[in-house]
Amino acid sequence: MRRLVFGFLGAVVAVWPALAQPQPFPPGFRVQDIQVPAVTIHTRIGGSGPPVVLLHGYGETGDMWGPMAADLARDHQVIVPDLRGLGLSSKPPGGFDKKTQAGDLADVLATLGVDRIDLVAHDIGNMVAFQFAAQHPERVRRLVLIDAPVPGVGPWEEILKNPLLWHFRFGGPDMERLVAGRERIYLDRFWNEFSADPAKFSEAARAHYAELYALPGAMHSGFAQFAAFDQDAIDNRTWLGTGARLQMPLLALGGEKSFGATMAEVMRAASTDVREGIVPASGHWIMEENPQATISLVRTFLEGKD
Repeated sequence: MRRLVFGFLGAVVAVWPALAQPQPFPPGFRVQDIQVPAVTIHTRIGGSGPPVVLLHGYGETGDMWGPMAADLARDHQVIVPDLRGLGLSSKPPGGFDKKTQAGDLADVLATLGVDRIDLVAHDIGNMVAFQFAAQHPERVRRLVLIDAPVPGVGPWEEILKNPLLWHFRFGGPDMERLVAGRERIYLDRFWNEFSADPAKFSEAARAHYAELYALPGAMHSGFAQFAAFDQDAIDNRTWLGTGARLQMPLLALGGEKSFGATMAEVMRAASTDVREGIVPASGHWIMEENPQATISLVRTFLEGKD
């Protein structure tokens, strides 16, 4: 069963975020806070060439993609947003369903004047990427989804039964008070349990992300991402119920010690062109545990060499 765990202002500002990153983006990247309806999306942009968007998940932020951004920026324009409510994006009271967040991405791309993209996502980023690809299939050339299920797709109900996914239903009036000031303790549980080797999730990265998730409103936003799963499942099943399927080439990557080949099995329920890939010697946190293999697998797919 452990294999079914994934454990998901329009002005240029300073070159680096306010908090130092464990693995910084290359100096050529700039940071732009982009105002979209109801939220400001903190976005890193660098490189030149065909655009590729990298979407993060829970327990991390767009900072996770530093090594991949450095590699892809050699021949791509790389765009790395923080999801609404997380990282250095603003913390709105709502709008955490993934259909709305796909709209955030569409608005970010419109601001940047970007049309067609390659889209690479991990964890909750998968769910946003799936909705973006469903709403705008003509805008996604190739899609990579890494090590997390998509609500309402494939064996979703069976996945929800796994006791290690208790945090999907963690709620109630006291949940934020329980973790206030204890964000590192809460997050360490995920970083440890969903790693093949917890030591590979460095102390520098843990301290960095814990500080970001301790920002006002961040834990509320994180819980809201999970609370929206029921609506996400409804939205995805409604789309699938029309007979629609994703048509673009899709690479489904699973960590060897996490979702593994199940990632591709899940996505075959919603896509006509799924390629399977495994990140070796890795649990869920692929960019912490085996960034080199992850980058190689993604680049090979984006170059059409799969």
